[in-house]
Amino acid sequence: MSARRLVIRNGVTLLALLALFLFLNVTVLSQIQHAVAQVELRSQFTEQLAEGTAPVSEGDFEDVLLTDGDPVARIEIPAIGVDELVVEGTSATVLTKGPGHRRDTNLPGQSGVSVIMGRSAAYGGPFARLQQLEPGDQISVVTGQGEHIYEVIGVRYAGDTAPAAVTAGHGRLILETARGAPFVPSGIVRVDANLVSEVQTPGQRDTLYRSLSPEQKEMAGDTRTVWALVFALQFLIVAEIGAAWSLRRMGRAKTWLVFAPVILLAGLLVADQLTRMLPNLM
Repeated sequence: MSARRLVIRNGVTLLALLALFLFLNVTVLSQIQHAVAQVELRSQFTEQLAEGTAPVSEGDFEDVLLTDGDPVARIEIPAIGVDELVVEGTSATVLTKGPGHRRDTNLPGQSGVSVIMGRSAAYGGPFARLQQLEPGDQISVVTGQGEHIYEVIGVRYAGDTAPAAVTAGHGRLILETARGAPFVPSGIVRVDANLVSEVQTPGQRDTLYRSLSPEQKEMAGDTRTVWALVFALQFLIVAEIGAAWSLRRMGRAKTWLVFAPVILLAGLLVADQLTRMLPNLM
């Protein structure tokens, strides 16, 4: 085989591997990652509630700004089988753990508006059935200020009229996810719900919508770790070159034994970084 044909074959093989690893990561491995993250978050948040240290503002009980990915609430929606731990932040990386609370809005249960964003398919797809909610369905959210009950008032899409603005002393919860076929988002669906339990005092928040970083907004990808993608791609390319050399010198059996785990690891690293660059509500 000529050098040109060898390069073309290896390039096609590399692209095929990337597509396979991306598919595997999004449809299978991401679900496992989400499940593991939820177990860890549930344990952490339960401990915080027991100790009375669960956050009630954008800072923790020591007044230190919450890190993206810190647990802030537990949301239950019986009508669609949702029982998830909610984390602070809404970037694609953060939403791999579960639904995320948008930093520029108040926490659930407090007066004003609270926005929670969640994925529709990948990483557990916690909000996959959001569009099935109907007016009157109840949503329970537990925070450091207790349990808060919301009542759904409607589902809306792009172009639909938003409900009247929430008035002083009242609370509203907006749930957001992607609409369209699984893994092929075509827009955003929002569910509006009014707080029907006791309204709590809002905690201090330093983040405003105008200062919200781009990756935290709806349908945005997270490109902050693109450097990690470059290194992962280099790792995969080197592994494939090594496998091609070994195949000629050492034979198929030894090459498979040595390089299969290496290429699998490299491919999954690349796929993980690529997934973070996809829309955060997918």
